Amino acid sequence: MKAVRIHAFGGPEVLEIEEVARPVPAADEILIKVYASGVNPADWVVREGGNDVLRPYLTLPMTLGWDAAGIVEEVGSAVTGFQKGDAVFGEPSFPSAGSYAEYCAAKANQFAHKPKSIGFNEAAGVPLAGLTAWTALFEDGQLRAGQRVLIQGAAGGVGSLAVQFAKAKGAYVIGTASAGNLDYLRELGADEALDYRNQQMTELAQGVDVVLEASPLRDNAERLRTVAALKEGGVFVSVNLDFPFDEAVQAALAAKHATGKLSNNQPRQEWLTEMAQLIDAGQVRVVVSRVYPLEQVAEAHRESETRHVRGKLILEIRKEAE
Repeated sequence: MKAVRIHAFGGPEVLEIEEVARPVPAADEILIKVYASGVNPADWVVREGGNDVLRPYLTLPMTLGWDAAGIVEEVGSAVTGFQKGDAVFGEPSFPSAGSYAEYCAAKANQFAHKPKSIGFNEAAGVPLAGLTAWTALFEDGQLRAGQRVLIQGAAGGVGSLAVQFAKAKGAYVIGTASAGNLDYLRELGADEALDYRNQQMTELAQGVDVVLEASPLRDNAERLRTVAALKEGGVFVSVNLDFPFDEAVQAALAAKHATGKLSNNQPRQEWLTEMAQLIDAGQVRVVVSRVYPLEQVAEAHRESETRHVRGKLILEIRKEAE
């Protein structure tokens, strides 16, 4: 089978399409005939050698990709709930089972049945970003209906899904993005859309229960300004695991009896199932910015590295008609 592999860490030029053996699923795994994979910032961070959090887990050579949508080809002996021919989407185990490949073996409990109303390309844009957003909002942020949430980086892959999830759950959503993306945030359902370059932003967003830092910006001074938007006892959640809160931010949070959390994506089947239900109900849409064929994987990484992608980039492994 074809797979995108790296034998050295570096720029997009280290990405190689190779013929490798098709994986064999373990007892608790399914073998997926992959139709599409999402392209995420985590992919090129790994390609470059990772950060302090990821580096200990990386071994070469490796297949990249941690978003997959496709059809079940084989089912492990201990797997229930799936059978050959099922259309599925999910998050392959990190870092061992990359989805930039024609086939991928992955833990069955990290996959769910694909939303019926969308194709494989769209479905591949959901798992990693969706699970990152869901974990941060509802597991770590404990966001509930009626609360106010401020989502930074709301136009990106994680942020655009976070806006819709929070809105679907009955929260009041304030999103930040560049000026050119503010109408887009409103289309996604944001109650307020603010230009992150506006220095008055945190004065405009006041009394929020949860802050979700989904922006790639790593700036504790900006975090310190954002703490001002939190109400007493609020929660500041960041998906930037490699960038801890500094002492000044921790002190500011403590003064408000607020909590700061670094949120680690949890690939839970029941959450993917709920996302699929929201998508099929029309409450969440998957915004695909661009679809690249497998042969243009390097170009997909270069676009992702601009950090100005609206929604998701997709790597199409095979056509839906195949």
